[in-house]
Amino acid sequence: MLGTMTPERKLQRVKINLLRNPKVALLSGILMVGKSFIDDQVPTACTNGKDERYNPDFIAKLKEKELAFVVMHEASHKMYRHLTTWRKLFDDSPNIANAACDYVINLMLKDLDPHESFMCMPRDKEGKLIGLIDERFRGMNTKQVFDILKKECEGNGGSGGEQGFDEHDWESAGDLPEETKRELERELDQAIRQGIIANKKINGTGGGDLERELGELVTPKVDWREQLREFVKSICAGKDASTWRRPNRRFIGAGVYMPTLISERVNHVVAAIDTSGSIGGAELNSFLSEFVAICEQVNPEHIDLLYWDGRVAGHETYTGADAPNIVSSTKPVGGGGTSPSCITAYLKEKALRPDVAVILTDGYVGSDWGEKGGNAWPCPTLWCIVGGNTVVAANGKTVHIND
Repeated sequence: MLGTMTPERKLQRVKINLLRNPKVALLSGILMVGKSFIDDQVPTACTNGKDERYNPDFIAKLKEKELAFVVMHEASHKMYRHLTTWRKLFDDSPNIANAACDYVINLMLKDLDPHESFMCMPRDKEGKLIGLIDERFRGMNTKQVFDILKKECEGNGGSGGEQGFDEHDWESAGDLPEETKRELERELDQAIRQGIIANKKINGTGGGDLERELGELVTPKVDWREQLREFVKSICAGKDASTWRRPNRRFIGAGVYMPTLISERVNHVVAAIDTSGSIGGAELNSFLSEFVAICEQVNPEHIDLLYWDGRVAGHETYTGADAPNIVSSTKPVGGGGTSPSCITAYLKEKALRPDVAVILTDGYVGSDWGEKGGNAWPCPTLWCIVGGNTVVAANGKTVHIND
């Protein structure tokens, strides 16, 4: 019967069986997102982050468990928003980006069904796996895997990126209208939430690592401005004193001279801005404006503004009284590689020991979070990540700037 089943019917049968499987409850909503098409122009299978396409001959030669794995694989690309979140990796190296996404997904799916009771990775005629899987990437995100693969490819002179069993339609993902992208984001968010609820009802509480990971994908975003303010202000909590050396500017306009509140601890602030990545002028101005507003509140005696890429390319100094002029007077420089360790090395070289450091970056730094080469951050650090990268810094506190 299965041998004469049409590709459409076989795909439908596999999807229905997956939706009925309690182990797939977490991802059941994702399986319903978008549409599935049979397309002989696709070599095997692919997704643009919304819809899926399957080659009929590819479907025909797969066993049902193998097709179930492929379906779950495409759904996982959508769930992790791979074709939008990691677009920059694709622009850097398409083959390596494809491989990195697959390595992350396939380990997750292996854990979902370790005994291959309802799905298994496709194999060739000799029984060899044709998908990408490697235990050394366990616990890593796509960017971390990408960095390792790229370094290895550069070391052996290769173009990089082993081929998995599917294609990734990055071009169509980029061509989706903005309204479609926003609607897709809402639909995926809702599907993940519904999956978590369904999983708790079917399998009970404690859904394991995957449930926690999905929970992080839909965690409500808090206002980065509020986090930035609270972080800097917490450094000087309970240490306020007043001084007449600088009258409080908030009252001068009314002809009233009042002392300025200062912190006995926070007198030196460093802002280090990554000029190598995807930080645009709007993001830079938004960050600097908020940073200046905070400086006016905590009144640092000294501000060091650093621009960095693979090195500290620019260093501007200001006093607290100069803070309102930073946005209009600063001159960003840089444009090379990305290595936060250049900041800690520079602070050490210049004997700078700030009370707090705020770092603005796109987060594409590999495993370098400023502590390579034996250098360490001399103060509490706050990492402000832009560009949609969900990475969390290996030290200090991380906030994600989403507007």
